[in-house]
Amino acid sequence: MKFTEAEAEIWIPDGADENTALQRVTHMGIGAHPDDVEIMCLEGILACFGNAEKWFMATIVTDGATSPRDGIYANFTNDQMKAIRRVEQKKAAVVGEYSAVAFLDYTGAALANGAPGPKSDLISLLAASRPEIVYTHNLADKHEHHVGVAMATIAAIRALPAADRPSKLYGCEVWRDLDWLLDGDKLVFRLDQHESIGASLLGVFDSQIEGGKRYDLATMGRRRAHATYHLPRSVDAASMINFGIDLTPLVVDEKLDPSVYIASFIERFSEDVTARIKKFT
Repeated sequence: MKFTEAEAEIWIPDGADENTALQRVTHMGIGAHPDDVEIMCLEGILACFGNAEKWFMATIVTDGATSPRDGIYANFTNDQMKAIRRVEQKKAAVVGEYSAVAFLDYTGAALANGAPGPKSDLISLLAASRPEIVYTHNLADKHEHHVGVAMATIAAIRALPAADRPSKLYGCEVWRDLDWLLDGDKLVFRLDQHESIGASLLGVFDSQIEGGKRYDLATMGRRRAHATYHLPRSVDAASMINFGIDLTPLVVDEKLDPSVYIASFIERFSEDVTARIKKFT
C-alpha cells in the first residue's frame, strides 16, 4: 500500500503478506502517537488476543519524534526518538499479537496544521481492511494531536461508502479521563483478562517510562480507579476498566457536527451537576 510519507510502512508481526494481514482485521485502533493505542484500546486488543477469528491492527499517525525525554534518552535527537519509538511499537505488536501496525509517519506539526494526508491514508487503510470496530481518541481529549486524529478518522470513515464503514466507532481516553460522562453515556470496557499482557504492552515503551513519563503505572492505576469509583452503591464488578464514548452517530449521520455532538454530553453533565446541587439548596 502506498502512503503519503516516504517512510510510512505497514509492519506485520507474523510475516503474513500485506493483503492477508489487512483483510483479517476486525478491530483497529487509530492513535496519534506510539503507545496511545496500548493505553486506550486494550479492550480491542484483548478481544482479539489468542482468537484466530479476530485480529487487531494499530495505526499510528505521527512519528512521535518530539516526545519529552530524560535518562538515557535525554540527549537523543528527534530522529533517534522517532526510530526507538517505532521499534517499541513493533515490540508491542508482537506482545499483543496484532495483525499489523501502520506507521503513517506524519510530524506533529503537520497533523496540528490540518494536513490532508492523514485522512487520505486512513481512507486507504480502512477501505482495504474494513474493520468492524474502530477505536480512536475522544473529542474531549485535551491533546491537540489526539483531537486531530479523531477528526481525521471521522472524516475518513465518512468518505467511505456506507456499506464499507465500521459498525462501531469508539472514542477512548488518554489525555482526559471520561469518568465525567453520565453513566448512561459511558461505554464501559472491562479489562480483567490477561492482566500481564496489558502491563507488558505498556512496559515496552521504555523511552517514555525511563524518559520521564510513568504511563505504565498511571494507566494501570486509572483502570483500577475507574473499576472502583464507577458505581458508588455497588461492589466492584471488574478489577480494571476504561471508559469510552460512542462516536458511531458521527459516521452514520454525516451532517452531525462533532463539536455539537460532544457538547451534548457536556451539557448533560452540567445539568446533572446543577440539579444535584439545587436539590440541597
